[in-house]
Amino acid sequence: MPNDPLASPAPWWTLARGDGPVLATAIHDGHAVRTALADRFALDDAGRLREEDPFTGDAIHDAPNRFVAHRSRFEVDLNRPLDTAVYQSPDQCWGLEVWRSALTPAEVEASRDYHRRAYAELGRVTDQMAEDFPAFVVLDVHSYNHRRDGADAAPTPVEKAPDINIGTFSMPRERWAHVVDPYLSFLSDYDFNGRRLSVAENLAFQGKGEWSRFVHDRHPKQGCAIAFEFKKFFMDEWTGAPDPAELDAMRRLMRDSVAVLGDLIQSRDP
Repeated sequence: MPNDPLASPAPWWTLARGDGPVLATAIHDGHAVRTALADRFALDDAGRLREEDPFTGDAIHDAPNRFVAHRSRFEVDLNRPLDTAVYQSPDQCWGLEVWRSALTPAEVEASRDYHRRAYAELGRVTDQMAEDFPAFVVLDVHSYNHRRDGADAAPTPVEKAPDINIGTFSMPRERWAHVVDPYLSFLSDYDFNGRRLSVAENLAFQGKGEWSRFVHDRHPKQGCAIAFEFKKFFMDEWTGAPDPAELDAMRRLMRDSVAVLGDLIQSRDP
């Protein structure tokens, strides 16, 4: 469409629908930006990639129900409320200068429109799942940096940066304890390429993002949204180079997680 303010060389997102009560999402996987903003960025590709969540979309590829966003969080962050979803100053995004010059109100609104449409899609899919199942899980998969002082500097200690962090802040924790507690045990016991990963709840992150909050607000008795963070042990966060063996293990873990969570969510009425 000529002059389409949302036009991009990449699709908005990929949505797959299949069987089961678990929807896996990777809303920060994307790196694409819409054509109209491509020359407005002060931040280069490598700088954007460092704060995005690459390979999380690949990790959930075997989930029958999955949503993978292809737009960069630096165009619009789907895990923030609409009014703060477009970064407009360094204090909103790790001190980074994102734009060469301030975006116009029209440019901000065009980015917010993507946010509105993504949440409309999330609402539509979760409404259908609520019709099909007494309860369902949204497994919202992210990743985070642990070498912020530089490629050659010491990483953040594991006591502050577990391999996996589960965020449960926005959920009614007691309601979903029969899902979360055994899932944490499953993750701690999982054979991940011959080792056990460190697992924590609400340590590095608490699950305060808008994506999970939306699910809990829209489906307070049926929707269990779990914010899942992989530490970027599976890649070099400064060069972006992945470790293929670790990516394969992540994909197996996510495949097995979908099966385990599906069983747990259906083990009792919500």
